[in-house]
Amino acid sequence: MIVVGASNSAVDAALETWRKGAEVTMVVRKDQIGPRVKYWVRPDIINRIQEGSIKAYFNSTIKEIREDEVDIQTPDGLVTIKNDWVIAMTGYQPNLDFLQSLGIHLSDDEVKKPAYDDASYETNVRNIFIAGVICGGMNTHRLFIENSREHAEKVIETIKKRTRG
Repeated sequence: MIVVGASNSAVDAALETWRKGAEVTMVVRKDQIGPRVKYWVRPDIINRIQEGSIKAYFNSTIKEIREDEVDIQTPDGLVTIKNDWVIAMTGYQPNLDFLQSLGIHLSDDEVKKPAYDDASYETNVRNIFIAGVICGGMNTHRLFIENSREHAEKVIETIKKRTRG
């Protein structure tokens, strides 16, 4: 199995599939695992790569995907490997235009953080709530499952209170 990417989702996919018995190869466009990978996960993936449990091609790109093999363009030339699956974890961009179309205000800076209440996660538009990575706007490296689970709990609690009354 090939995992394309080197940030949180790619690293999570590589480690989880490897732990379940997959033979994992990562194809990474840059020269290292992303510096913003969760601090408690980054050493794990680096250790798996260094020990050879997970193969990694750095400064590399996928050239061609065929039914049972993949061509990888590496600094040392083209490498063809046998492969069954490709998981492309190449990044996330929030759909901020959609939020704006609903009337949700975004911050004026480059982060474009949606306006929401920290206690309920309700946006400036009544009864529209957000949770998870989208709360950070373009700062997508700030939030992930492990530190945003509380969002849903706060949303549900707010909705429960409103429906009881």
